[in-house]
Amino acid sequence: MQIAITSQNRKTITEHAGKCRKFWIYDINQEQIAERRLVELPIEQSFHASHGLPEALTGVEVLISRGMGGNLYQRLISLGIQPLLTDSEDPDQAIADFLSGKLETHSLEDGCHEHEHEHSHHHHQHCHGK
Repeated sequence: MQIAITSQNRKTITEHAGKCRKFWIYDINQEQIAERRLVELPIEQSFHASHGLPEALTGVEVLISRGMGGNLYQRLISLGIQPLLTDSEDPDQAIADFLSGKLETHSLEDGCHEHEHEHSHHHHQHCHGK
């Protein structure tokens, strides 16, 4: 399993997943971290600038961030990636908490109103449902 964490500053989990170009990628084997590496995307491959999945994030099953808009949240789901929003700032701790089932996450809440909607009512359930 691969988990990506938005980390524009290379230190903490950052917001604005759509504009983020730096991600920590964790390879997980048997519920343990096998490898951790930093991936830096060119600006044209950010989620905000492209419509697909950046090649460097191929294989990622979970994306953890401190914030993202509703369109990106829905796009990740359609790509088979589980988006998780957290207030946690430490990437290593967030991974440990995720693996032990203790990562505190929250719904999009106001994040759904940051961008124009282009999806069906099913999208609203993701934004407002828990």
